[in-house]
Amino acid sequence: MNKSIVLLSGGLDSAVTAAIAVKKSDAAFLHVNYGQRTEARELKAFNAIADHLFIKRRLCADITYLSQIGGSALTDHSIEVPEGPSPEGVIPATYVPFRNAHLLAIAVSWAEVLGAKEIYIGAVEEDATGYPDCRRSFFDSFETTVALGTKAATAHDKSIRIITPIINRRKSEIVKKGFELNAPLHLTWSCYSDNDLACGKCDSCLLRIKAFKEAGREDPIPYATLNRI
Repeated sequence: MNKSIVLLSGGLDSAVTAAIAVKKSDAAFLHVNYGQRTEARELKAFNAIADHLFIKRRLCADITYLSQIGGSALTDHSIEVPEGPSPEGVIPATYVPFRNAHLLAIAVSWAEVLGAKEIYIGAVEEDATGYPDCRRSFFDSFETTVALGTKAATAHDKSIRIITPIINRRKSEIVKKGFELNAPLHLTWSCYSDNDLACGKCDSCLLRIKAFKEAGREDPIPYATLNRI
């Protein structure tokens, strides 16, 4: 099987992507701490999911300088995490400037060392109106950069591809896919603000709650509030 690097935040989308990747490749899991509010809880979810899927090769990278750069409610505690859904077509306060480029750069470096030709990331186009670095056009452009800037370019070898297996799916479809693959959704963490109980109020929690409801499935994690969609 081809070797791959799977970017796993510990959230719903990345867990389903990981479940897809392990069926198609010899996967290594990468998690990145970037100074986010729920850093400790996401790391716990990452290790629990990796254990569940029997992944031995895993790397936890630290780029907490993104919290020093700030500019996002996820990394700057002076900016409140908004409650309620984000307005359509508006970049939300939870956008971390150019975050996915940092994550992919780390993944590419590790892929070169391991000889992996695929990087899996759980980006979703449904999020792209708010997060510009979640668009497939962004990943296509990054693939071109990787092809030009890695040793594969000089060795005339096959370049590293960025695989986005759920990018065109709705959240409810991702939930259904997760159950189909028996992905460990009970181990995932999606909340933007809290580390103990998911708040049930932030945009990420609301999207998740809505997705499970539309999929006709029960969300396996508890919430601090009962104000569900």
